[in-house]
Amino acid sequence: MDRFHWMSVFVAVAEEEGFAGAARRLKLSPPAVTRAVAALEENLGVRLLNRTTRYVRVTEAGARYLDDARRILAAVEEAEETAAGINAEPRGLIRLTAPMLFGRLYVMPAALDFLRQYPQVEVEALLQDRVVNLMEEGLDAAVRIGHLPDSSLRAIKVGEVRRVTCASPDYLARHGEPETPEALGGHAVIASTAASSTLEWKFGPGGGHRLRVRPRLAVSSNDVAIDAACGGFGVTRVMSYQVAEALAAGKLKRVLVPYESEPLPIHIVHAESRHGSTRMRRFIDFLAERLRADPRLTG
Repeated sequence: MDRFHWMSVFVAVAEEEGFAGAARRLKLSPPAVTRAVAALEENLGVRLLNRTTRYVRVTEAGARYLDDARRILAAVEEAEETAAGINAEPRGLIRLTAPMLFGRLYVMPAALDFLRQYPQVEVEALLQDRVVNLMEEGLDAAVRIGHLPDSSLRAIKVGEVRRVTCASPDYLARHGEPETPEALGGHAVIASTAASSTLEWKFGPGGGHRLRVRPRLAVSSNDVAIDAACGGFGVTRVMSYQVAEALAAGKLKRVLVPYESEPLPIHIVHAESRHGSTRMRRFIDFLAERLRADPRLTG
């Protein structure tokens, strides 16, 4: 009776929300995955998963068992790596999340370099503009932009960015620079709703100066808003890291600089652990060093 095997299979099924996905992840056959979960439920005498033809979800008992199983498997892995020594080669899966554009521009290049350096490591990246619960979604680490709420997660500050208002030099030559936030009423505003559906832009210390904008163009993608601004259509407001290259190349120019709010911190957050796995220690150190060295992430 291999309880650790059953436990590992159950965690994979719960995280993938399906038997087929778990089978691919574990490189097992779907029938083997089904048998392992059935054996675990029979041994425990409780149903851990609700199954339909459309989805697989953990039951209330399954959710409690999932949290315990993750902790137990992590502790076993840490014990094995400690016994192997601190110089053990990193191996295994790293699951992380980051905001979509930040992840594409900054996190994934570092992750790819890490994978090249450590061929026994695998990475799954969830890139989307929402705050993801690490424990609920079985993730190891996250990159977060903004002030963090109190939690049991460990946070490592790696940089800072700010919201900036910008337009192309060509647009500003034709329409002039806005001197105050209220002057945006006379300009073509490009609003991105990627991070927030509200059309209220906040300026000044603590974002206390609030202005409801009326965009001529509203889009759901920061990339599209930036492209439109670079093309000379109007004024947009995004995070500084998103337009760092366009600003450096002279495609965009910052305006309303005296009205910018204070910088927002960037953190790598992960679950606190007594030791931490070799792969996570190495990856977090690697990513933190890369982000801290990037001049575009200094606010």
